[in-house]
Amino acid sequence: MAITLPAGMKITGEILPAYEDILTPEALALVDKLHRAFEARRQELLAARVARTKRLDAGELPDFLPETKSIREGDWKVAPVPKALECRRVEITGPVEAKMVINAFNSGADSYMTDFEDSNTPNWHNQMQGQVNLKSAVRRTLTLDSNGKHYKLNDKIATLQVRPRGWHLDEKHVTIDGKRVSGGIFDFALFLFHNAKEQIARGAGPFFYLPKMESHLEARLWNDIFVMAQKEVGLPQGTVKATVLIETILAAFEMEEILYELREHSAGLNAGRWDYIFSCIKKFKVDKNFCLADRAKVTMTSPFMRAYALLLLKTCHKRGAPAIGGMSALIPIKNDPEKNAIAMQGIIGDKRRDATDGYDGGWVAHPGLVEPAMKEFVDVLGDRPNQFDKQRPDVEVKGADLLNFQPEAPITEAGLRMNINVGIHYLGAWLAGNGCVPIHNLMEDAATAEISRSQVWQWIRSPKGKLEDGRKVTAEMVRALIPEELAKVREVVGAGATYDRAAQIFEQMSTSEDFAEFLTLPLYEEV
Repeated sequence: MAITLPAGMKITGEILPAYEDILTPEALALVDKLHRAFEARRQELLAARVARTKRLDAGELPDFLPETKSIREGDWKVAPVPKALECRRVEITGPVEAKMVINAFNSGADSYMTDFEDSNTPNWHNQMQGQVNLKSAVRRTLTLDSNGKHYKLNDKIATLQVRPRGWHLDEKHVTIDGKRVSGGIFDFALFLFHNAKEQIARGAGPFFYLPKMESHLEARLWNDIFVMAQKEVGLPQGTVKATVLIETILAAFEMEEILYELREHSAGLNAGRWDYIFSCIKKFKVDKNFCLADRAKVTMTSPFMRAYALLLLKTCHKRGAPAIGGMSALIPIKNDPEKNAIAMQGIIGDKRRDATDGYDGGWVAHPGLVEPAMKEFVDVLGDRPNQFDKQRPDVEVKGADLLNFQPEAPITEAGLRMNINVGIHYLGAWLAGNGCVPIHNLMEDAATAEISRSQVWQWIRSPKGKLEDGRKVTAEMVRALIPEELAKVREVVGAGATYDRAAQIFEQMSTSEDFAEFLTLPLYEEV
């Protein structure tokens, strides 16, 4: 059956029968309207990112904005969150694949952030099947038979939140008047149109996570999209609620402004730690004084990360908004009890610190981690759903604190090899359609792969990019290590052409003169 498209729209992706229930004329009309109203602004904001990057490369340091001082000093709060979002002590995340969707909903977590972005390869079928899966899940009809097991949703499931793609990502299979539509608008509009009223009828609502923003003006764009979309779909204004991931160094200087722009639609902020580290490397990549140690040494207790986490917490609670801690990437290690015990202690320590600081919840990547993470928050919160009342007047974070990039050492050959290994392993899986990959007992997604390749690129170019034995990290050194690490990856994954291609991409991205803004941009053209 041919689907009816708005004038000027073309869809080049294969339209399977199941997709016809998603790509309805009315839903596509919403995509079309939002695109025509807001695409020019999206492009302006992306151009502003490029201009800002040039200023940073020239030595400009970010700071709190003088023109928005009145917002930071004003007396205002975000609108109260609905009951379904009051308790978010543990949030589980994962891609929109059916088994993951069912397991996450059933995990015992308070909330489930389903992901059209970093933990999902955004090829056409993943995006469309994800919409199909979520539409069924919202109506409690999603089931799966796999490897002799039957999966279905429990009576009690986690509250759903949806992460559409960031502003930098297009949906290349859908064009309007010859121009690609925003991946974020496409994901948001289809989900909202089909599911918002059903979710409200079931006591929840259309709740979202917004990634990769770099300014409050980008939050304003989302807010204006929410206003128009709610009007088009027939929802009261303020029905949509969105949590913003603070995962760029620039957004960290505009947290209050971001909450203010979304105040009618805000569900708080999240400390998106892995992308945040990547953003710091990316924004200061040519600064000769900037150089971070091995990825494993950069933790939430590192000075710049600690400042960021405490400022986010203080900002949210000052404005009556939820503060959600970031992802601990550790996962259960089933075949090694000793290593598993160490991993569990890492998870417990991470969540205990967040809960004690005052966070209202935190993320996990695996159902097996929900229970230990929940215990840490319950130990602090008791039967309270959150700790909005925990203000932090003792926290004073200045711009210099957010820019105190430590530790700088050690940089080790093992750390360099790990970056190369993880980069190749993840990129190979991503090209094969899997954006969420367990590697070396960590759940890796695009953010951690970004750290790996950007750190190698920066070590090559920084005068401080020296191994602890004194050797300078060079492009030649990296090129020599890539085949060795590819061989190690092959021992784990076996054959597969995507891993050879992944090694080529990693070498090109880490050794070329130009720095690719996001690795997912060139990769997307290949899937």
